[in-house]
Amino acid sequence: FEPWYPSSKEISMLKSNPKRDEFSENSKLGLRGLINLGNTCFMSCIVQVLVHTPLLRDYFLSDRHICNFSGADQCIVCEIDRIFQETYCDKMSPFSPHKLLHMIWTHAHHLAGYEQQDAHEFFIAVLDLLHRHLIHKTNISPTSCTCIVDTIFTGKLQSDLVCQVCKGVSTTVDPFWDISLDLPAVSPDLSGGQTISLQDCLQRFTQPEHLGSAAKIKCSKCNSHQESTKQLTMQKLPVVASFHLKRFEHSSRLHKKITTRVDFPEILDMTPFISHARNNSSPMKKKEYQGIPSNNKYILYGVINHVGNLDAGHYTSFIRQHSDLWFHCNDHQILPASISQVLDSEGYLLFYHKQILEYT
Repeated sequence: FEPWYPSSKEISMLKSNPKRDEFSENSKLGLRGLINLGNTCFMSCIVQVLVHTPLLRDYFLSDRHICNFSGADQCIVCEIDRIFQETYCDKMSPFSPHKLLHMIWTHAHHLAGYEQQDAHEFFIAVLDLLHRHLIHKTNISPTSCTCIVDTIFTGKLQSDLVCQVCKGVSTTVDPFWDISLDLPAVSPDLSGGQTISLQDCLQRFTQPEHLGSAAKIKCSKCNSHQESTKQLTMQKLPVVASFHLKRFEHSSRLHKKITTRVDFPEILDMTPFISHARNNSSPMKKKEYQGIPSNNKYILYGVINHVGNLDAGHYTSFIRQHSDLWFHCNDHQILPASISQVLDSEGYLLFYHKQILEYT
């Protein structure tokens, strides 16, 4: 660990700019609406979540970005930087993110046009573009990147295939930016007091799945094709855990929205879903695991909701400005909200920030 000390240049800048912007109880800092450019609510809600992601905010407001593009209006990181400056300035009137929209149309053709787009697809497209433009003209490998996007959003998903004959395990690890969770089409009988929770969805996501005889794998120990089970767990937790509740069902015959009620908490403990917790079920391993400090709690800071159906829908977002102050963002309109309103909402995309950060 190396402590941070300001450089002489930074000290000089601090002394020459004594005024400080900071959050207060009635602060409007960071609360600025976005003009809808024609069915662009999917973009507005993602932008609001990004500008209220603490580590991303700190990165852009401390002028950390150094552009490696030669031409103007080519770098999406520069545009996101501009949006942060616009959001955290003293202006209160809504502003237009038209340059960001044009850049997305240019680089992500499947999102081009004025039709309503999926907020989840836009979120992934923005992260991908930021990631690629941050390492533009550098020697950084995309697979071992430490850019601000990967530092904040990237986790590692472990997949274990277990041969049902010899019990041999084949393990692969892949990076992820978010976790997509399947939802049942019909809620349990709510009159019986049962509800579906985010933890239930994560439990199903990380439980072993029998692949069956139609999906046999070639076992290296048996040297033949055998039935197996597959289990997904979190090998490395990201700083920001993003969950995509798969509410839109698309098939050759049917396109529908799943409105199943999902309860999600303000504080989420991810400990039960990390690899060494799920894979070591013996009493001795459990005892060893219980001795490990539990620093895997996350706090909710953003929720994106979709109202309406697939043909005529609208996206809005809830964001946590600071402390316990929540706001509802509906394009140009931003209104105060309560945590009960947030937790009572349907939920499409959920954003949690790790409470305790580990520095290596």
